[in-house]
Amino acid sequence: MELRHIRYFIAVAEECHFGRAAERLHIAQPPLSQQIKQLEAELGVQLLVRSTRRVELTQAGERYLERARAIVAGVEEAGREAARVAAGEVGRVSLGFVGSTTYELLPRLTRVLRQELPLVELDLHGEMLTPDQVAGLHDGTLDLAFLRPPVRDPDLRLKVLRREPLVVVLPEAHPLAGLDAVPLPDLRAEPFVSFLSQHRSVTFDAVFDACLAAGFEPDVRQEVAETSTLVSLVAAGLGVALVPESVQHLRVTGAVYRPLEGEPAGIELAVARRAREDSPHIARILEIAERLLTEGAADGVSEPSGAPAPPG
Repeated sequence: MELRHIRYFIAVAEECHFGRAAERLHIAQPPLSQQIKQLEAELGVQLLVRSTRRVELTQAGERYLERARAIVAGVEEAGREAARVAAGEVGRVSLGFVGSTTYELLPRLTRVLRQELPLVELDLHGEMLTPDQVAGLHDGTLDLAFLRPPVRDPDLRLKVLRREPLVVVLPEAHPLAGLDAVPLPDLRAEPFVSFLSQHRSVTFDAVFDACLAAGFEPDVRQEVAETSTLVSLVAAGLGVALVPESVQHLRVTGAVYRPLEGEPAGIELAVARRAREDSPHIARILEIAERLLTEGAADGVSEPSGAPAPPG
């Protein structure tokens, strides 16, 4: 039995006429009649009662019609689902976000993915350090990682998505908070709140290098793993901090963001995946993320770094 036999039977049963069914199927009537006879012979039951004027279903034919329709519908749905999978519209993906992108890229990308890929299940992990994301890609807990390069790993593929400047986070009562832009050397005597050192945070290295280029070594008093904790400690008056510009989307009462004077050092954001990863839905998410960041840069999505964070 072939699927076409089932389709032929459905057409005859619905039309109750071999001639009209043959027209609907775009085949000649004699071959159609022969195919239905073959189907009945294979099943060993009579499905149709034929007369000169019309065709009627037997009781067995009525029940077979119900099942036949379900079979065809199931096959068609399977085809549509296979097409969706091939187009990257179905699947499950685990995404990791480095701390600063947790408050800007994560919500933006998630909203767009829900709109454009509603059948892709998302497993989101925010506030992840770059080394932890690399480990997650290797052990399979992550499929895509939005992290800070450099990452030198032959088993991973990286693509830089953007470069953003460092900005300073200050307690709102700090004397430098009234400036439109803060000279980096003016932070020489300030206690710093920092991300983790010992090469556990790429941002720490970028901040340390920027301060050295400005002529001083930052006096790090507190090291934290999470961006929200870092900004909260600054708001509490425990020091100042340098962070990627996208951290401005994290609003904490008592903390303000200011750009650095001149041409501040920058830090890259990249997306990483396993080198052999070729899932269609992963490719679709990569396309959407790149488009989203490109559109954000063109539209000036980031808020002015000189604007203080409002209460809340």
